[in-house]
Amino acid sequence: MPAEHSVRLGERSKNFKKLLIKTCLKNVLISEFDPWGGKLCTCPKKYSFNPYTGCSHRCIYCYITSYIPNAFNLRLKKGVVKKISKEVKKLDKRKFISMSNSSDPYPLEEKKYKITRKILKIFRENQIKTLIITKSDLVARDVDILSKMHSSVSVTITTLNNEIAKILEPNAPSPNKRIKALKKLSDNGIKCSVRLDPIIPGLNDGEIEKIIGKVAKYCEHIVSSTIKPRKDGLKRMMRAFPKIVNDLSFEKMENSHYLPRDLRYSLMKRVRDACD
Repeated sequence: MPAEHSVRLGERSKNFKKLLIKTCLKNVLISEFDPWGGKLCTCPKKYSFNPYTGCSHRCIYCYITSYIPNAFNLRLKKGVVKKISKEVKKLDKRKFISMSNSSDPYPLEEKKYKITRKILKIFRENQIKTLIITKSDLVARDVDILSKMHSSVSVTITTLNNEIAKILEPNAPSPNKRIKALKKLSDNGIKCSVRLDPIIPGLNDGEIEKIIGKVAKYCEHIVSSTIKPRKDGLKRMMRAFPKIVNDLSFEKMENSHYLPRDLRYSLMKRVRDACD
């Protein structure tokens, strides 16, 4: 597992805005995943798709509030199922779709609307390889579809402490529910990974080895990164955990705040050692 990479965010922001404009002009929902054009990005060529606009999990460290208006107020995309049915016909099937990168595909509202479930059926019918990134145990509901398509699921486990999780990720299901869902997915032959992200010194860094030990039986890969909030996220963090945030030092790089390089790499080394 590679250590986290940093690319100057000024360049990222400019390229991301260009990508948003380009996507809007094309009026497409599935776009190429290359928002920053970062030379150090280790991601393979892939597509990005968000079934919803915004996210109701309201994670206090989330970066989407810096570029999505009213980001914590989730909205349905008009005609999303019909549009996706057409767009998948034009995709390069050698690439996969990452779902989601700016919202969770399994927000609370998914229980009612079942938009993600409907989309997965379309992806299965068209043999589209799909990576799901989520903080919700609701993903296990769709094991019947996921087990019969080219799929992989990445579940975020930030902490095993329910009290901390409720503050960090207010509307997301508890860590225990996520781990149970991870087990169900794994038991049904679905390739799984876990996102240990973000690591916040003084808050959840003491759990690194414990979290990895807890999920090791159910996943084959760990993705990890340290906290790098943008201005609005940092304010929310300050309100929720003032003592912890005050004890941290950050290096401002354009739109984000990074922990000192040596600290980032020492935390990533702990992740790597625990994985090994």
